Amino acid sequence: MKTKHLLTALLASLLCLATCSSVYCKETTEMKKIYFLAGKGSHGKDCHAFSAGSRLLASILNENVTGVNAVVCENGWPDDTSFLDNAAAVVMFCDGLNHHVGNGHWEELDKMAKKGVGIAVLHYAAVVAKGKTGDYFLDWMGGYYEPGWSVNPHWEANFESFPEHPVTRGMKPFTIHDEWYFHMRYREGMNNVTPVLSAHPPASTMKRPDGPHSGNPDVRAAVKNGEIQHVAWVATRPGGGRGFGFTGAHYHKNWQDENFRRLVLNALAWIANVEIPQDGVPVAIPE
Repeated sequence: MKTKHLLTALLASLLCLATCSSVYCKETTEMKKIYFLAGKGSHGKDCHAFSAGSRLLASILNENVTGVNAVVCENGWPDDTSFLDNAAAVVMFCDGLNHHVGNGHWEELDKMAKKGVGIAVLHYAAVVAKGKTGDYFLDWMGGYYEPGWSVNPHWEANFESFPEHPVTRGMKPFTIHDEWYFHMRYREGMNNVTPVLSAHPPASTMKRPDGPHSGNPDVRAAVKNGEIQHVAWVATRPGGGRGFGFTGAHYHKNWQDENFRRLVLNALAWIANVEIPQDGVPVAIPE
């Protein structure tokens, strides 16, 4: 798509608001439903545009991926809980910790996960407290952002190579600036967890003083030692089901990057058990 059309589509997604609804959906039989639980925006223009980003991703999936019906639920957990029974995947794109859309609903999500429903978190939605909720995330998605261990600097990540996995099909090396969280808390031994976006953070990511989001001795040592950091990953559950964590997407404009959105769209289709083409799912944005 030409740049001007892409920018128009991004702007439209920022302006378009609705409650739980499909976006550009081409109905077919045996639809796999992917529900986006979008939180309220919290950082002003172009940042933490959870609803806009969700609607953009949903429109691409519905327009380009046969058999998928992506539904966006605005402003958190919907009143209509029928999605608990027919979801193939649930995607949470929202603020974390005390403002997480999942607060008060973790047991319901756990029941869905145990039935094999795919679960994904994008950006701030990966941030939850250590303990019961963190343990849920380790089980569902294989990792999460643990305050006091993980960090959230803004930096330019250079993604040079990707592992062989359905989620990385069609990916090419790219570089992009975002609030890439890293030093995430993962399952012991990375059991059934596959990193799909990894890079070396520069020393500048450690310029802030220690704090629950800014730094700690462990992450400082890791960066100093040149350890590669994983900023997106997929996981499988022993009892069935798949998970995906993606730490970028602080900036809505980053969806303009084809590789940025391809990785996410591949992963969302994959956790819903959709077959990923060898070149990746189509990522053209509907005009």
